[in-house]
Amino acid sequence: MNPNLESFFELVRFAPRQRTAFLEFFQIISGFFKNFSFKNVTATFVILGELLGCILLDTPVTPHGAPLDLTGYELVFEDEFDGNALDTEVWRHRAEGSRRFGYNAASQARVYGGHLVLRGEYRQYGDYGPGWYVGAVALKQWYRQGYFEIRCKCNAGTEFWSAFWLQAKHPYSHELSQGGIGGAEIDIFESIATGETEWQDRNAVFTTVHCNGFDDDPENLDSCTVGKFDPGPDIVEEYNTYGVKWTEDEYIFYINGVESARTSFAAGVSQVEEEVIVSLEIPDEVTHPTDFCTSMVVDYVRIYQEADQ
Repeated sequence: MNPNLESFFELVRFAPRQRTAFLEFFQIISGFFKNFSFKNVTATFVILGELLGCILLDTPVTPHGAPLDLTGYELVFEDEFDGNALDTEVWRHRAEGSRRFGYNAASQARVYGGHLVLRGEYRQYGDYGPGWYVGAVALKQWYRQGYFEIRCKCNAGTEFWSAFWLQAKHPYSHELSQGGIGGAEIDIFESIATGETEWQDRNAVFTTVHCNGFDDDPENLDSCTVGKFDPGPDIVEEYNTYGVKWTEDEYIFYINGVESARTSFAAGVSQVEEEVIVSLEIPDEVTHPTDFCTSMVVDYVRIYQEADQ
């Protein structure tokens, strides 16, 4: 990148997603005037308006990249949750016990009506005593590269959030992560803004990559929020799909089958197997009354890998 442009980004304190929007904005402007077409005027200006909003106000953008292409990939895992219980041959309840302001418990992950439902609620007589409880599950088999997708409704309300993510054994170790090559946390989506009063975040999801060791500071986690996106359909009331194509060179993220972002942060993509996780996350503090409850509803989880892998 041009050093002057990098200095400008530092001066105005642009987040990585704002930097990307800035570069894409001027790339589209340049291409628009070189290949002017009345047919594309409206669509182009809608995209430009969203990118400008991201640059100036940090608002989410609607994914507008290339459509998902799985040519050369084959389905290697699928669960549509058609039974009446979690298939513990392939899934496990994850990180049971203390979790931030409450607990992860197997009782909060249930399968019924063709869905996996992860519930967050206060339980006076919970497995670990009175407190706030959530559910989280993970596949027993770990994967390296491929396309990972979930179709789900995010939980309603503030504080708690829905997530679909990959995690290596050592994504936060300075020595072992090596800037993500030795393992990263890949947040395919998190609905951490659901229910917020700020208008720009009411239907937003975030995509982030975490690792350590890249800046030689073992005390600080290195993170890159690749993007903040508005899928279009309501993330609480309607099903949306969220996925990542993890290749040898980069992570390519998709929402509803459309590319939303791509990155190889920080020193490169993970070269190790990672755990596939679906979770309803609990915050560091819960201010809701004890009769509050919320749920993440999952329709399916699918994994594809290249046929010759």
